[in-house]
Amino acid sequence: QVQLVESGGGLVQAGDSLRLSCVASERIIASYGMGWFRQAPGKEREFVAAISLGGRKTHYIESVKGRFTVSRDMAKNEVYLQMNNLKPEDTAVYYCAADSRPFALSDSSSEYDYWGQGTQVTVSS
Repeated sequence: QVQLVESGGGLVQAGDSLRLSCVASERIIASYGMGWFRQAPGKEREFVAAISLGGRKTHYIESVKGRFTVSRDMAKNEVYLQMNNLKPEDTAVYYCAADSRPFALSDSSSEYDYWGQGTQVTVSS
């Protein structure tokens, strides 16, 4: 059974930082590309970042470039999203997702195979 479990969300002020974590099964971490998406109330789910198997390649939505960093640690079976200089518009539920194509760096939610339950990030102004 594949499980992706996110943690690290919370309520912060604009300019603060958070690090989200996604714990995945060893099989996923060892062979899947990983992505982060977010969904704000009343909006569609939005791509945030993706990282290839091995972590050498990453892809970000323009609005988070220079502020967010995606990484992965195979030894810990974890994927991270470091979020700095948070803005109120970053408020959303953040989801971790796994793509069976390890180097696709897809920004389309329909191309991801497994999803976590999400973690809430709220940024106050």
